[in-house]
Order: sequence, then C-alpha cells, then structure tokens
Amino acid sequence: MSFEAPLPPYNFTDPTATFFSASCIDLLLIELVPLVQRMAESAPTLEFPTPSYARSAPAADSTSPAASPPDSSASQPPAATATATTVETISDEEATREDIYTRLENLGYKVGIGLVERFSRDRSRFTDNLDVIKFLCKDIWHLVFRKQIDNLKTNHRGVYVLTDMTFRPLIRMSAQSGVPAIARAAPFLQFPCGVIRGALSAMGVNAQVTAETPGLPGAVFQITTVNKNPSG
Repeated sequence: MSFEAPLPPYNFTDPTATFFSASCIDLLLIELVPLVQRMAESAPTLEFPTPSYARSAPAADSTSPAASPPDSSASQPPAATATATTVETISDEEATREDIYTRLENLGYKVGIGLVERFSRDRSRFTDNLDVIKFLCKDIWHLVFRKQIDNLKTNHRGVYVLTDMTFRPLIRMSAQSGVPAIARAAPFLQFPCGVIRGALSAMGVNAQVTAETPGLPGAVFQITTVNKNPSG
C-alpha cells in the first residue's frame, strides 16, 4: 500500500509489503468509472450482458419483401410512438447504469476483502459489530483514502451512517451545484460501497451499503447489517 510515512496498521515485519506513489490510488479512483463504462460497452460477459443500446440490429435484405416488417408505427398516432420510444430509451439507460454500478460495486467488494485479509490478521478478534465499524472507519478508511471518517452515527439496531466531509474521489470533481452534481458523483460512490461491503464480509458481517452526496465533496454511507455479531 501507499503512505507518505508508514503508519499503523502497516506491519513492519511483513516481508511482502510493497509501496507505490500515493497519487496512484487517486488516479485509479478517478479513472475507474470511465474504465468500467468502456468495459460495459466493449467487453460484456455472461454475468454482465451487452447493454441493449450497444447491440447492433441485424441488417435486413431490402430486396426481399419478407425482410421488411410491417410498420407498426403507421397504425399509431405520432404522440404514442414518441412516448413509447422515450420509455424504451429511459429503460435502456437505467439498465446500462445498473450494469455499471454492479461492476463497480463488485470490484470494490474484492478489494475490501483483500484489505481486511491482509491488515487485520494480526489483530484480536472483534467482539461486536461496532468494533468492526470502528476498524473500518479508522484503519481501512485511512489505508484507502488517507484519512479517517469524519463522523459515525448509529441507531444501535444495525444501522450505521458514515460521513466523510472531504471524500477523496470527489475532491477534484467539478460540476454544477444541485442535482447535476449529485447525479455526476453517484457512479464514483459505488466502488467505495463495494469496499465497505467486502471489508465487512471478510470480518463476518453481512451488510447492505448505500451512498449519496449531500454536496461535493462530501459523501454519506449508510450500512445496514444483516447478522447480529461478527463471526470472527
């Protein structure tokens, strides 16, 4: 991992520890969303099929009468045809967005598991979910974003709200205030959601994680745990 100066939970006795420029993680977080968008368009998998807007329609043989389907729009008023086209476009956009969000969250999930497996192996067993959340807010957050969570709230019923007032992936983002900024920031919160969910899973806590930005560059993450106590 990368630090300006080695700090806990860095293990000085770890012979496999490596370092790289601290700016690498910032560049990765910035470029991750465009990368996944390109992957979704050009390299679909069985788990993530090609978005409908990217599928090319088969070419019709204009010389064959059977190749020309009846024009169903001719029997529909123009307003109805336009409405159907708009609904279909919105549906395609939502499916594409969900595909990208799922890819980003899954990537973060794998990273979160790997972080915990490496940096919590020398720690004592966690006694309850609050200890797990505190470890996430202090140690794991510092490893990834070089700072601790600014605020942690809980209702003591399995719901935790983490607030980062200067979330690193959003610091350099420039956008109009209001709804456009929130929509623009949403994809960049999916990878961190996956990191959180993966880290908690590695510590025996199943959870659902959602995120939003009340205003750039802040971010709020809500964790809803499923099981009562960590298993390990």
